[in-house]
Amino acid sequence: MAHFPNTPGQTGVLRPLRLEGDILDLEVEGEIPSQLNGTFHRVHPDAQFPPKFENDQFFNGDGMVSMFRFHDGKVDFRQRYAQTDKWKVERAAGKSLFGAYRNPLTDDESVQGMIRGTANTNVMVHAGKLYAMKEDSPCLIMDPLTLETEGYTDFGGKIKNQTFNAHAKIDPVTGNMCNFGYAATGLFTTDCSYFEIDPAGNVLFETFFEVPYYCMMHDFGVTQDYFVLHIVPCTGNWERLRAGKPHFGFDKTLPVWLGVLPRGSGVTGKDMRWFKAPKTIFASHVMNAFQDGTKIHFDVPQAEGNSFPFFPDIHDDSFDPVAALPYLHRWTVDMGSNSEEFSSVTRLTTWIDEFPRLDERYVGQAYRHGWGLVMDPEMPMDFLRGRASGFKMNKIGHWDHATGKEDCWWAGPESIVQEPCFVPRHKDSAEGDGYIIALVDNLITNYSDLVVLDALRLADGPIARAKLPIRLRSGLHGNWADASKLPLAA
Repeated sequence: MAHFPNTPGQTGVLRPLRLEGDILDLEVEGEIPSQLNGTFHRVHPDAQFPPKFENDQFFNGDGMVSMFRFHDGKVDFRQRYAQTDKWKVERAAGKSLFGAYRNPLTDDESVQGMIRGTANTNVMVHAGKLYAMKEDSPCLIMDPLTLETEGYTDFGGKIKNQTFNAHAKIDPVTGNMCNFGYAATGLFTTDCSYFEIDPAGNVLFETFFEVPYYCMMHDFGVTQDYFVLHIVPCTGNWERLRAGKPHFGFDKTLPVWLGVLPRGSGVTGKDMRWFKAPKTIFASHVMNAFQDGTKIHFDVPQAEGNSFPFFPDIHDDSFDPVAALPYLHRWTVDMGSNSEEFSSVTRLTTWIDEFPRLDERYVGQAYRHGWGLVMDPEMPMDFLRGRASGFKMNKIGHWDHATGKEDCWWAGPESIVQEPCFVPRHKDSAEGDGYIIALVDNLITNYSDLVVLDALRLADGPIARAKLPIRLRSGLHGNWADASKLPLAA
């Protein structure tokens, strides 16, 4: 008999769902644009069994993949677990066997040495497959339409790295998937590698390099010529695990770095160049990176202090909720300079924002439009809790980097919003001409809607709402795949 703990990470907003199923032709309020033909895949952590430890991290749940299939003005829904090695062995045992978040010392003896990944962070279609990703483990391959799991892959031995980051990027010029992995040769190692996978799924090259110190490297950027990686001191070590502490802790005594590595075969780790930030801050997700002559711009929500209360300060300093608030910034470094210092750091908004997105046809290029989640504490909120981070993201925001104009849509006093995703109106539409899709969770009625908004007219509100008869658990990330990128339906 399952008894989940009465803890903030397992109750209320974050109560486990554990539901697999299909719904054909969701109820729609408004009208789904006929141009939308493809899939929106997203994933959330959802433990199939109660955790071994009551205070375990929300992020340690098994990956539950949701698919919204848009076609003919309709939306179908399908949801399945990502059947990782962990999921399979625990399903057979009927209970949790793996221990605390990223702490193999707490695992049952029967699973020692197995891949601990949960495939719960991001999902993306590439080369006709669905890549289910979590940064501490290899890539899990699934069928993008049936959501059946094929299994972990090292791409025929072509990727030597033990991990596969969750924030892979698709280069719109080459069609290559660009990605990296950290702790490449074992937990807490400083070895990393950058690699690219062509549109047919073939690994083109893998470049190994070392970072200044082990830390959470959750996201990155690419430009036309470079892989760009930020190093922020959310650090970990074996001593923390042996002491039963969270895997990561924030160390404000360490510097922040931006690494720039040329893309391509024949590059080595010696070609990496490191730039030092003016001060220690917190930054996680990346909106985009691009080149401007010898300069590289890197756009990222930045907070003055640690944004993750669940990964506390290693010196036991108290969590500062004001310093934790992120605001979109632009970091600039100059490859033509002999200095290791940043050229500039520019704040781009007054909005508290995270989960940045762009028109993915402009990944790695100069771009104009960006979107993201916004927390507006001045708007009424009829709920007490928001996301696992504590942020109450109640708006979707749009930034026009060319004009400085900002506009947004408020989800209302009962709701929070999950990560948005941009979909072009047509494949040749101008930048930003398209739709924003996002899950909106009503925390009072306990239902979720998938909303569709005009990307450049957010304030007009949803064009359509595909209405679920359930509320999905808070998700992490997801992506759109045009029908042309999908296998033919059986």
